[in-house]
Amino acid sequence: MGATIRNPILSGFHPDPSICRRGEDFYIANSSFQWWPGVPIHHSRDLAHWELVGYALTRTSQLDMDGTLDSAGIWAPCLSYCEADGLFHLIYTNVNRHSRYSPFETPNYLVTAPDPRGPWGEPVFLNRSGFDPSLFHDADGRKWLVNMCMDGRPGAETLFAGILLQEYSPKDKRLVGPVTNIFRGTDLGATEGPHLFRRGEWYYLIVAEGGTGYGHAMTMARSRKITGPYEVHPENPMMTARDTDLPLQKAGHGQLVETPGGEWYGVFLCGRPRGGRFCVLGRETAIERGSWGEDGWFRFDSPHPRVEVPAPSPPPAPMAPPPRRDDFDSPTLALPFNTLRMPPGEEVSLTARPGWLRLRGTPRPIETNRRNTLVARRVQHRDFDAATLMEYRPADASQAAGLVCFYGHANYYWLRVSYHEDQGVVLELAQRCGGEPALAARVPADWKQYHLRVAARDDKYQFGASPEPRRGASPDGAEWIDVGPPQDGNILSDESASRFGAAFTGAFVGMAAVDLSGAGLGADFDFFEYEGTPT
Repeated sequence: MGATIRNPILSGFHPDPSICRRGEDFYIANSSFQWWPGVPIHHSRDLAHWELVGYALTRTSQLDMDGTLDSAGIWAPCLSYCEADGLFHLIYTNVNRHSRYSPFETPNYLVTAPDPRGPWGEPVFLNRSGFDPSLFHDADGRKWLVNMCMDGRPGAETLFAGILLQEYSPKDKRLVGPVTNIFRGTDLGATEGPHLFRRGEWYYLIVAEGGTGYGHAMTMARSRKITGPYEVHPENPMMTARDTDLPLQKAGHGQLVETPGGEWYGVFLCGRPRGGRFCVLGRETAIERGSWGEDGWFRFDSPHPRVEVPAPSPPPAPMAPPPRRDDFDSPTLALPFNTLRMPPGEEVSLTARPGWLRLRGTPRPIETNRRNTLVARRVQHRDFDAATLMEYRPADASQAAGLVCFYGHANYYWLRVSYHEDQGVVLELAQRCGGEPALAARVPADWKQYHLRVAARDDKYQFGASPEPRRGASPDGAEWIDVGPPQDGNILSDESASRFGAAFTGAFVGMAAVDLSGAGLGADFDFFEYEGTPT
């Protein structure tokens, strides 16, 4: 084997990939759920090396998630490019669900841009009949929307009622004509994530089936008429890890792309379980090569996900790795950083103290579904080190700030500086895995500055601190003190979080501040470092 691509190509919380190509440039869009900005977009020239170049949804006029539940928000966007109009199109669902017992609301929207880096236009409302919408540009100039049909009636056997097709009019900016259910799915069930394309005289439909867990799969069907009927691939499913013990699991929900040299690849989501099938890194993006047979069906080189895949013929085009350390010298947050549900407001500032990130605590806990003060980035490695230097002076037990490892409101670790009426200023390690938050450790620490870190090794998270006072200096390792014993990283996994609600995202690491007193006490962070060990 010559040059290879190593999976996953997008590690850590990059599910539901949608891929497209313009010329020699490939782009992938992924689900972002309740994290802001919405829909990260990565760019590559060789399918192996990828760079985050921006987000599609960066304004509240495009995306309103205030109050939405964990793992609601943006589900399975579709990114496409139409050469005829020179525009990129992004279709997305903003799943509105404000409690685990409330029904799904699935408004679907379209935004366009001449460059996927943005800015993207204002949204066009499409429908609300189900999630996972996708736009197909036919050779005759017509555009067609497909989305899963959601059956929310009481007593319905399943939520998944097939794939709906309707024409979209760019002139009128709305859907027109009849709605047709073109595919009811196979015995795998849970038919969703549709993508439609044409090759020769056939229309091909790719869907995700079997649920997004360990029974996940990609299914292909085809028809000579866009409205069907569609026949299923004779070797269905075309990609899956179900009933295997492969290192890459949960394979499904994907899309195909052709290279400039005429080679074909498909991207799909996957998970890397460890220690009892826990996926601490969430659902990630993988790739596989394939080809078209004489019978007109596409087949992957392997119908099961592989760690290494042959690379396409163009020479490798490596991307510069993101910097290990952010010194907060820019007036805006770097691309890897996200906030929850809403864009940063006055509680997040990079200008109040130049060279520092100031987080003002809000009178809401970090578990809130409303605006809070939490800035974090994806965990993309099983083994990683993250650290920051904080200046903070709490005077009340309702005030806390520090380093957070966060999955959702019911699953997190928070190494924080707070105040105790008997001990004064303290370092606390708060932990939550459902139920009420608990303290894993508390030590007096009345310091001027706080170096805080977490070292993750084999899914064990060791939190530590150091009072090293020199600005920007890295403390000597001998000066660190452990705050509590090693903690179980598996509580930050999809599987652990799913016990307390929907869990479709992944682990984040970053900084957070809370001030329940309402005084808005600020914590200043001098830098943030993240360094992972490739697995």
